[in-house]
Amino acid sequence: MNKAMVIGNLGNDPEIRYTQSQIPVATFSVASTERWKDAEGNKQERTEWHRVVAWRRLAEVCGEHLHKGDKVFIEGKMQTRKWEDQNGVFRYTTEIVARELEMLGGRQDSAGTPPNGETEPPMPEDVPF
Repeated sequence: MNKAMVIGNLGNDPEIRYTQSQIPVATFSVASTERWKDAEGNKQERTEWHRVVAWRRLAEVCGEHLHKGDKVFIEGKMQTRKWEDQNGVFRYTTEIVARELEMLGGRQDSAGTPPNGETEPPMPEDVPF
């Protein structure tokens, strides 16, 4: 099974392009942040960036409704592409090909705070995963 699910914030506005057959494709990045306490009780944090690609009507929806900072849930599949650059070097990129998208509330500023100043309730520290 090839299934990817990510909840995070858009790192940029979606970029909409069209294939030669005029099929819309949207690309954007989503940041997901993991927070935990280490063995000494210090808070730790790691952010992962995910490249997302959406096709057809989902691409149009992304272009019409998503903006940098928006919180989203993305469900899709992982895909790795290979291409050769102008210097003859093979390059690879791994991305999530979106099948479903759900908008999860308002935009957040670069510090991760919604515009109204409210913050999300903290995740319980004793969650076993």
